[in-house]
Amino acid sequence: MSVPVSSVFITGATGFIGQHVVAGLLGQGLTVRAMIRPEKVTDKRIPAACEQFPVSIVDVDGLAAIAGGCDAVVYCAGSVRGASPNDFSSANINGVRAMLEALGRVPDAPPLLLLSSLAASRPQLSDYSFSKHAGEQLLLDRPSLAWSILRPPAVYGPGDREVLPLLKMARRGLLIHAGPHDQRLSLLHVDDLARAVLAWLASWQHCLHKIYAIDDGRPEGYDWPSIGEAVSTGKCRLLKIPRLLLDVTARSNLLVAGLLGYRPMLTPGKVRELVQAQWLGDNSDFTAATGWKPNLDLHAGVQQLFGSGA
Repeated sequence: MSVPVSSVFITGATGFIGQHVVAGLLGQGLTVRAMIRPEKVTDKRIPAACEQFPVSIVDVDGLAAIAGGCDAVVYCAGSVRGASPNDFSSANINGVRAMLEALGRVPDAPPLLLLSSLAASRPQLSDYSFSKHAGEQLLLDRPSLAWSILRPPAVYGPGDREVLPLLKMARRGLLIHAGPHDQRLSLLHVDDLARAVLAWLASWQHCLHKIYAIDDGRPEGYDWPSIGEAVSTGKCRLLKIPRLLLDVTARSNLLVAGLLGYRPMLTPGKVRELVQAQWLGDNSDFTAATGWKPNLDLHAGVQQLFGSGA
């Protein structure tokens, strides 16, 4: 039986997923301690009910001081955009390493949940997928600590900036995609991911040293016609972007990013991710360990996002 959790330290609390996880934690009456950037005093994106701690993601002493007063740690921090490996390594590798070192200094260290990505299963595809895999490997090398890893697929919901624009366009009848017509994709609503975190908190001892690739429960995921059918209010036209156009745009993004110093989303590595034949999760092991089941398939999730008449 798991030890009750009453306080949680979370990194990445201001991100899309982090904000929903924080809301879920607070909704259960838990004490939430959120890491914010060290140059800030407070961050308005974090609810007033949270305790805020300005600390660097690689400040081992600072992280240890916070984690030592909590019953669990949820690592939500992550980088999804970048033009080089260094753009991803700060949060996805170096921050994970610092957190592990911090927990190693804490007597009776609390359990750690790392929110990774399904992309970590194919580290050869991109700098992003490699960084997620490398972050996971750091946990695998620390069997003395209590940890678990969640690998969600593409996550959507209120506040999302990556998947939501595509869903909005599909809602109006045009679904643009890069992958093959018969590509199979798992998806997950952010509220169900937040519920999965809560389920882990209640049953973390049953999840020690496990990696779970979770999804919304759709068997074999979705192909593009089924995504269009679930999202659109009427007939949905599918438009496949040619691979050559994607490659040219991605290379151009890298060139411009190097000149202007920004972090692009579409890169050659991201193109390789987008055209994979499948990205699929499987809830069976996580459900068996925690009892968690997703509430929202894509149709229900879209209804929640847009409403039946939107």
